[in-house]
Amino acid sequence: MSNYKCVIFDCDGVLVDSEPTSIQVLVDIANEYGANIDLNYGMKHFKGSFFTACKQMISDLTQKELPDSLEAEYRDRSFEAFQKKMEPVEGVKDVIEHLNLPFCVASSGPESKIRLNLGLAGLLPFFEGRIFSCYALEKWKPDPAVFLWAAKTMGFKPEDCLVIEDSLSGVKAAKAGGFDVFGFTAHDPDNELKSFATKTFSKMSDLLELIEG
Repeated sequence: MSNYKCVIFDCDGVLVDSEPTSIQVLVDIANEYGANIDLNYGMKHFKGSFFTACKQMISDLTQKELPDSLEAEYRDRSFEAFQKKMEPVEGVKDVIEHLNLPFCVASSGPESKIRLNLGLAGLLPFFEGRIFSCYALEKWKPDPAVFLWAAKTMGFKPEDCLVIEDSLSGVKAAKAGGFDVFGFTAHDPDNELKSFATKTFSKMSDLLELIEG
């Protein structure tokens, strides 16, 4: 029997395998402004960050002021890329279908992006009415606001909830809010999450056992 009463999933990299695609778009944009970076750099520095923070990093790298229209351009280009290839994270659908606890999704992305990616991956029906976006609060991870909002709306206290995250900013946000957080390390080559997460795991197929244990 699980000690938890609710599970809060991050979206990108936890539910949908979107991180390499979206970050590659950011890398391409950055390089168009002269950043000269690659996907490995992007995964390390952009992963889990909201767009404004990524834009500032690109500006710092290139020493250029970037246009206000850049986010709209990024959304258009990333959404086009998502349409070509979007899959659920391997094993996560089985976890959702067999999870005997209430669950929801809380993401740094805008709700339109969350809904698009979940829909393309065939997961949206599981999360209708339980989607929480940082954009609604204008507070982004590592601020814990989105997790606190999700827990309260779902009817639980932070200590009753488990957060599933794959980024350092997300893990730190959950811990700051008083949540236990399991770090999904499939795309964590530097093992950054281990020092901060309650537990870490590398295969989504192991998650149900971890929750129940």
